Amino acid sequence: MMTATDVVLRPKKIRKVAWACAVGLVVVFTVVGLLLGNTPTGVIFRTSDQVAMIVLGFLLAGGVLLLTRPRVRADAIGIEIRNVVTSHRFAWGDVLAISFPDGAAWARLELPEDEYISIMAVQAVDRDYAVTSVRALRELHKAGR
Repeated sequence: MMTATDVVLRPKKIRKVAWACAVGLVVVFTVVGLLLGNTPTGVIFRTSDQVAMIVLGFLLAGGVLLLTRPRVRADAIGIEIRNVVTSHRFAWGDVLAISFPDGAAWARLELPEDEYISIMAVQAVDRDYAVTSVRALRELHKAGR
């Protein structure tokens, strides 16, 4: 159950870029797959080769769309970070800080014993959105401790 103080964050620019790339990959591989046929070099592409080319385009597009997966959900109790492949849930008491080191691509959750988890949903390329997001997470962290 979400409340008014819950925060859900997703990257902005990478989602647009990933979708555009995925559509582009599908279009290019479909066109190439459909245009494959007999060539002047004597190579003969069969229907299965054409289908494989199109399927490869969809597989590559799916891989690119994994970049749209990062998300952060935070509330008064804790924070859940979902990156491209992994997900983690932490209570605020287990979190030392939320930082955004100079030159870093994304924010990170500082944990005890010099460990950290990258927060790929808060990316430097999103500029003002990233600043606002880190501030919101820090406020929840402060309130939750």
